Amino acid sequence: MSIQTRRERERAERERLIVTAARELAEAEGWDAVTTRRLAAEIEYSQPVLYSHFKGKDAIMAAVAVQGCADLAAELRQARTAAHGTREALAAVARTYTSFAERRPALYDVMFTHLVDLPFATEEAPAPLREAFAELRFAVEPIAAEGEDCGLLTETFWAGLHGLVTLMRSGRLPAPAHETRLSLLIGHFAGR
Repeated sequence: MSIQTRRERERAERERLIVTAARELAEAEGWDAVTTRRLAAEIEYSQPVLYSHFKGKDAIMAAVAVQGCADLAAELRQARTAAHGTREALAAVARTYTSFAERRPALYDVMFTHLVDLPFATEEAPAPLREAFAELRFAVEPIAAEGEDCGLLTETFWAGLHGLVTLMRSGRLPAPAHETRLSLLIGHFAGR
């Protein structure tokens, strides 16, 4: 192995370490607790080392969001492909999406509520963002009417899921009715 290859591997490992530490700290204490000073202490590297990988906290948050989208895409894919039938796939994706948001609130927030420097809904979007959206689209495509814009229909379904998650987490919608709301959303999208 060349010295260059080893250095690249070590650099990639440090980046993973930084992103993982930021994600874990955010889940434990919230994004306000994630500072470059705190991360440097957590990973036992100096702040200049941290800055050699990321421009600052915003860049770290963007990296966490990309990693989170990869995780979400994998979970959505597994749920969708394990389901039998169109309605079941849509329901499985909806439940998986909302469960992901409930289980990983800080990760969900950095992916979809905090401002991060990532292009969404463009070809320039990182692959994991496009893959997560594609998994939603694969579940929605079979219910799209002829001539209907499947991308816009998917965005509307996603907005419905995001709205339910956000309103429930903020206490504006009571949690006990969550499953009923999901069933209503799925029923209206899948044509009952």
